[in-house]
Amino acid sequence: MEKNIALLPGDGVGPEVTRQAVKVLNAIGAIFDHKFNFNTGLIGASAIGQTGNPFPKETEQLCMSSDAILFGAIGDPKYDNDPKAKIRPEQGLLAMRSKLGLFANLRPVTNYKGLEHMSPLKNDRLQNIDLVVFRELTGGIYFGRPSGRSEDGNTAFDTCTYSKEEIERISKLAFEAAQGRKKKVTLVDKANVMATSRLWRETVKEVAENYPDVMLDFMFIDSAAMKLIQQPAYFDIILTENLFGDILTDEASVLSGSLGMLPSASVGEKYKLFEPIHGAFTRVAGKNKANPIGAILSAALLLELAFNAKNEAIAVRKAVEQALTEGYGTEDINHGTPSSTEDFGNIVVEIMNNDNMVDFNPLTII
Repeated sequence: MEKNIALLPGDGVGPEVTRQAVKVLNAIGAIFDHKFNFNTGLIGASAIGQTGNPFPKETEQLCMSSDAILFGAIGDPKYDNDPKAKIRPEQGLLAMRSKLGLFANLRPVTNYKGLEHMSPLKNDRLQNIDLVVFRELTGGIYFGRPSGRSEDGNTAFDTCTYSKEEIERISKLAFEAAQGRKKKVTLVDKANVMATSRLWRETVKEVAENYPDVMLDFMFIDSAAMKLIQQPAYFDIILTENLFGDILTDEASVLSGSLGMLPSASVGEKYKLFEPIHGAFTRVAGKNKANPIGAILSAALLLELAFNAKNEAIAVRKAVEQALTEGYGTEDINHGTPSSTEDFGNIVVEIMNNDNMVDFNPLTII
């Protein structure tokens, strides 16, 4: 197998963690006799600095001509601290999602044995966590129009808009995934207050009729936020809109002990992008301290969902789990003798190359 991968390291710790994902993919290529060709593009603050555009046309064309996209992170404090900045790194991410039609964001959440102490939850609440959040990615309040400020600057407004078609297409993905898992979908909305949520509930009910083997239940966003902490193992697949999904998935990161642990996939009809859920984390950028696990597991998702290379994806996940079991980890999850970003990537590759992995049950993704 030979595949072309668009590599978008981005800003902050993005280049460091993405480098480890590439290292792991190259090792998989050598083990399984595949060839991965990486072509690098600009995005975010680094792209603004060089081109004035957070998602340059050249990067867009690179993504469209590749078999998959591996993305790092975007962001820069100088834009965060300037509320009047007209061009922002995050605009590049929104533009990429919109132009590539990446309408569904899939975020698997699990916990790891030995890292229970890193979570603020009690150990009994961390058992049997295996859920996936299906977040709609190109609609809702982040993309709604009109949006802006009044002429005097004293009033700001955003518009949340959804169409039936937007809801149907991600709902079908969620129900299809549920058929291969625990056959349960929980729709998270705010249908008691918001008109868009009522459209979500109405539409998802209609879609559910085509999947009689899947149980559908409903939960308001505030109740879901509490349930995710009180009883996370209750969930199998969470289906929700853009803003709610953004919040819930960051909340869910505490279950695994660190925001740096979780991967994600953003998919559309034609293109697929893979990235860790964390941001640029510029405070530790360049210090070789960032957790690369989210990026490495995003590479595993890439293998599985973009290339249908399931055995290869399992090999990556098993190697990560074995490295954690043996006590390796960056300083956010290992306060004893932490590994550097680079060292952890090397350890994962070494475990795969030695072919002596313990027979773990591979993590359930989709």
